Amino acid sequence: MDQASALRELVNREKMVRKKVANTKQRDEKNRSIRVIAITSGKGGVGKTNIAVNLAYALSVMNRKVMIMDADMGLANVDLVLGLTPKYNLYHVLNGEQSLQDIIVRGPGGITILPASSGIEEMADLSKGYKLALLDELNSLQERPDFMLVDTAAGIAGNVTYFNLAAKEIVVVTSPEPASMTDAYALMKILYQSYARKRFRLIVNMVKHQGEAMEVFKRLRHAMDHFLSLQIELLGYVLHDDKFKEVIKRQKALTELYPLSPASKCIYGIAEKMCGETPEHVENGSLVFFGEAGIHHGHG
Repeated sequence: MDQASALRELVNREKMVRKKVANTKQRDEKNRSIRVIAITSGKGGVGKTNIAVNLAYALSVMNRKVMIMDADMGLANVDLVLGLTPKYNLYHVLNGEQSLQDIIVRGPGGITILPASSGIEEMADLSKGYKLALLDELNSLQERPDFMLVDTAAGIAGNVTYFNLAAKEIVVVTSPEPASMTDAYALMKILYQSYARKRFRLIVNMVKHQGEAMEVFKRLRHAMDHFLSLQIELLGYVLHDDKFKEVIKRQKALTELYPLSPASKCIYGIAEKMCGETPEHVENGSLVFFGEAGIHHGHG
């Protein structure tokens, strides 16, 4: 073999090795367990999106890759909370104009955001075709986070049900207000009775002190146990914090600007708890399940 041929063979071999390494990395990345968590609420105005955004930032500080999907399809909020101006959003993906990868927006702490549309009526209740398109896009997503937080719309409309069923974990955000507690119970009841979802975790937001959070939790736990024979878990609580008003105006995350504020400390505590868990019901990462429920139950 002459020198030129030997060199060519060496180069080709190196290319094959590099390709093999790249494929292995891609496969490992794809198979890594992704925790898809719906952040949901029965009622608007309980601070659900703020919880999602601040929790995402707190998780990123703990060296976790976090993606937020704004699943309030008709009334986008996540980009507003963070002062972002995305050029494209999920509407452009579902219409085939852009890929999911192309619409990703970078937020603070390296978190990534899949922005939703605002004021587009057909997005408020996704058709079966749109749900299938979204499933395909999710499965081909190159970026594989440790956590995908799905910020749903409030209430019990079609999209809310769909995203709660598609996620593997459901976190319900409530406040101490009676209406908020009643609606949180109604949401969990529907997801259990109609779709057999049995595990719910609670975040009680905007409480004056820990005792108030425990009282809310006890009331909801009693109702769930008494009427549905279901147990719920308290994931954590977040104290009322005047700093929220300032960061909302500045369109920043509280956990970024004021990490030592009372609410931030609570959110970091929740993030730490989540990082220390290995939930047995998390699937092996391909996100194939992200949408199965909506398709199998025939929501369309």
